[in-house]
Amino acid sequence: MLYSTIKVATYKNPICAAFSAVLLLSTTSCVSTTATTLQKSGNITTIDTSDYCQSQDLKATYKNQNSQQRAMSCMLAELQHYQQKDKTAQQQYFAYKAQAWLNYAIHKDSMNSRSPAGLEAAKSAEAILQALKKGSENDLVLIQNISASSALMRPDLWATLSALKDSGGIASAPREIAFSEVALIWAATDQCEHNSRQAGSQFRMADRWLEQAREAFVNAHNSKENVALEGLIVRYYEQYSPFDASGERCNGQVLPTLDQM
Repeated sequence: MLYSTIKVATYKNPICAAFSAVLLLSTTSCVSTTATTLQKSGNITTIDTSDYCQSQDLKATYKNQNSQQRAMSCMLAELQHYQQKDKTAQQQYFAYKAQAWLNYAIHKDSMNSRSPAGLEAAKSAEAILQALKKGSENDLVLIQNISASSALMRPDLWATLSALKDSGGIASAPREIAFSEVALIWAATDQCEHNSRQAGSQFRMADRWLEQAREAFVNAHNSKENVALEGLIVRYYEQYSPFDASGERCNGQVLPTLDQM
């Protein structure tokens, strides 16, 4: 196993070569049942195709892709099983989060990027997929620290994200919360590596996902619970705002929990 199991917190179509936020929504149609092996290479990652797309039909479907692309295609397809409505909200959340991480890794790979961010994204997706397959998704953290290749930017959005998770918002909007989280990290990484113009679309995407998640929460809860959510957002913002990197300190961030506030 490449990526060690993360300890529990106490309180959540074929691949295309598009290089934009729509990658967060891409899915595939193949099936896999075994583990993946990732290792560093000249590009982002190398995935052992023998662990994925084992049937002849799948090999034929993805014959025009290289081994890495084929493996990622089947990893995405396998995640679809955990995104269905008969799964728990937490399973759906993590499956969508893994999908978003894979799409980010695919994006980086398609650009022949040598940034470590693509490898980190692939490893994160692999860890989640393995936990889902073992039924140990409860051992994955809902509030995850920001990796060293990224930073805490837009503390207002991070505050909303953490408050929604802490308030049970995953039950109302597992996909939206998962996509917004990865989009925030993606955006900050792009700003660290390039500039704010390139990161702007991902920040806007994260904002839209969070608006939808917040609306779903409001519609599913009473006024007292909604007032409590707003208060929690304020508390998280006050905690996060001093860590706002503004693109200048891209060395990750440990996100403090409420018992540290």
